Amino acid sequence: MDLDVFVAAHQAEWHRLEVLSGRRRLTGEESDELIALYQRATSHLAQVQATAPHPGVEGRLTTLVVRGRNAVAGARAASWRDAARYFTVSFPALLYRARRWWLTVGAVSFVLSAVIAWWIGTHPEMVKSLMSPEQYEQLTKPGGEYEAYYTEHPSANFAAQVWTNNAWVAAQCLISAVLLGLPVLFILLNNVFNLGAGIGIMASADHLQHFLGLLVPHGLLELTAIFVAGGLSLRLGWTVIDPGPRTRSVALAEEGRAVIGSVIGLTVVLMVTGFIEGFVSGSALPSWIRIGMGLAVEALFLVYALVLGKRAAGDGEIGDVEAADRTDHQPMAG
Repeated sequence: MDLDVFVAAHQAEWHRLEVLSGRRRLTGEESDELIALYQRATSHLAQVQATAPHPGVEGRLTTLVVRGRNAVAGARAASWRDAARYFTVSFPALLYRARRWWLTVGAVSFVLSAVIAWWIGTHPEMVKSLMSPEQYEQLTKPGGEYEAYYTEHPSANFAAQVWTNNAWVAAQCLISAVLLGLPVLFILLNNVFNLGAGIGIMASADHLQHFLGLLVPHGLLELTAIFVAGGLSLRLGWTVIDPGPRTRSVALAEEGRAVIGSVIGLTVVLMVTGFIEGFVSGSALPSWIRIGMGLAVEALFLVYALVLGKRAAGDGEIGDVEAADRTDHQPMAG
């Protein structure tokens, strides 16, 4: 197919489709014309993709087809029903379908952190290699830097600061999916070392219980959110290598939309952890109450992901947007 001739032959009707799809009100004749032009543009897009791929022409036709479809079917406005469906169906289904990835990331991270904590806590020379005696004293003493971190700022400001920081870490994990998820390994290893080193250093000073009383209330759910982001990133990266029974383009479209959508859910999860860290972790509540709250919110999240998510996934949900909002996949000529 001569692409230049093809474009010249259909340029006028593409322009007409663009004009009609931009109008708010159409006559009966114009509505019929819009539908016909939309159907032809859809066919033209499939022809170009199959016989003469060209980014510029494909991009213009794709835009026209989307605008035409919205004009024909009516663009659907977001509603509270969409938000409710996302948090009760889409997000838990995504968490359940990706459970093997983020649970594995979490298990490996905790094991590595435990090994690092044990090594640092039982080898004084490791602590000396990480910091000077003065730094060690300042860090581990009652009211020292670790404790002051949770108490020196107003709770609301601290909660907002923590939420922003954690959301950025989760976003980095998700963004790394475009590079097959490989950068996420560095992010996760950095978190593993920081967690293990903190536990090991405080254990060496016999302040482990106090440290866990500050860390566990928010830390379990916070780390789980990071593990989910890392697992989703690695899963999307693996989809490039092994798309399964779907075509690679369809698999990447579906999984990519799900990962992008997960940003909303993870932002809410990290908002909860930021609130707990700002108002509970450094509070005057007894350690056992604070730790109990941390275990409780973690348990609730796991029930949400693995029980509610299993039910949603069993109903055929994959964590993608509703069918009406997905881009049409044109049949391709072999």
